[in-house]
Amino acid sequence: MARTNIPVFHAGDGGLSRYLDEIRRFPMLQPEEEYMLAKRYAEHDDRDAAHKLVTSHLRLVAKIAMGYRGYGLPIGEVISEGNVGLMQAVKRFDAERGFRLATYAMWWIKAAIQEYILRSWSLVKMGTTANQKRLFFNLRKVKSQIQALDEGELNSAQVTAIAEKLNVPEEDVISMNRRLSGDASLNAPIRASEGDSGEWQDWLADDSESQEAVLIQQDELGQRRDMLKSALGVLDDRERRIFEARRLSEDPLTLEQLSSEFSVSRERVRQLEVRAFEKVQKAVVNAARERDRGLTPLMAPA
Repeated sequence: MARTNIPVFHAGDGGLSRYLDEIRRFPMLQPEEEYMLAKRYAEHDDRDAAHKLVTSHLRLVAKIAMGYRGYGLPIGEVISEGNVGLMQAVKRFDAERGFRLATYAMWWIKAAIQEYILRSWSLVKMGTTANQKRLFFNLRKVKSQIQALDEGELNSAQVTAIAEKLNVPEEDVISMNRRLSGDASLNAPIRASEGDSGEWQDWLADDSESQEAVLIQQDELGQRRDMLKSALGVLDDRERRIFEARRLSEDPLTLEQLSSEFSVSRERVRQLEVRAFEKVQKAVVNAARERDRGLTPLMAPA
């Protein structure tokens, strides 16, 4: 999907305010309208439909992006990267699964922003494992918690405390701390957004939803999604329909609605739902055990 026909953030005085005012002009979508637009785009490659899906969620991108101002990067670029993630989400969104686009897009938006942050910090040898990403996004916060804000090497007690808190090897803590110290001093001045300035350490405390844990959550969500998708294969068509309508839908159907659909009693629908849940639960547990044994490769979100 081309990055065109959506508002562009222009740096400068009042740039953020102007951009926020501009994206507020796009209306939010009702569930039925969102569903039909997603179907039109998926089935007919309707670019107008895709445009409406994207522009109606630009406020979500801006809200998520504001949570990443503490990394000293231009807020306009952070928003732009989040918009790229949103467009990728729209391309892959499956309205038939019963979820709203915002729920699905949130993970793509955060992933795009976090990858941009990692690239911008130029950590050539940082790697891409979940533990390394968790260490990157948490190290400064944990150093603040244990009063280790001085620039330079950590002492052995500090290294041990951080390694235990983040469940990573001590050598990884030492290496990451050196890379971060080399990229930017905690006392280096930053300009996070229009009208805001300060030092890196001013941004260490963050009581909002922990974006530092988002990558870990995303990895886990991706694995759970893959396991659930696989587990649904153990159900027959009727069981799957009932399970998805009752357990996976944002607006679940009632037993009465499903009993009419299948011409059976409500009690029979309830029994089928319970049986389907037990089958899926067993399949997911087995998949998780195999994953923990290392028999199944880790998969990224769909």
